[in-house]
Amino acid sequence: MSEPPVPSDNGAALPPPEAVRIGIVSISDRASSGVYEDKGLPALQDWLRSALINPIEFQPRLIPDERALIAQTLRELVDEAGCDLVLTTGGTGPAIRDVTPEATTDVADRVMPGFGEQMRQISLHFVPTAILSRQVAVIRGQALIINLPGQPKAIAETLAGHEAASGLFAAVPYCIDLIGGPYLETRDAVCAAFRPKTAQRPKRPG
Repeated sequence: MSEPPVPSDNGAALPPPEAVRIGIVSISDRASSGVYEDKGLPALQDWLRSALINPIEFQPRLIPDERALIAQTLRELVDEAGCDLVLTTGGTGPAIRDVTPEATTDVADRVMPGFGEQMRQISLHFVPTAILSRQVAVIRGQALIINLPGQPKAIAETLAGHEAASGLFAAVPYCIDLIGGPYLETRDAVCAAFRPKTAQRPKRPG
């Protein structure tokens, strides 16, 4: 049963928030083989649930650092599962087995370099080794795919940002608008989405 309309801040009735399907992919040889517990998928789910008002259907995947398998998984999540947004975690450093950026660009229709630039800018406020990260973001069809760091703390820092650098997720909802996806609504206390005034809908109370 769908939720009833609720009043916006100006009193107008609003329809329920649109559902969104999000692919979350943790890429790790050792976690995928059971050597240790994966922490990437729970971290992504927890942050996204806290940030988004929209109902979320997660499509989780835990896979090893294999370029062909990563690319195949990304294609499946977008082309078959119909995800609007896909977030990966892990495999973005300079180590020989770190091939997530290569696999991501393998499936790209267009590359969105600003996301990678901003992720490194955020991380440099915490660790000088942020310059070693190679995260990329791309568009495939009507989906946005973003590589994130591998550690839960770094995932949250990158998505939410801090006082010296805006988090990258603030730009995600408008990007999804522009490529034909659902209207993502965020909780401002966690992440205030930015849209031009002409692209904004009335806000929900709270």
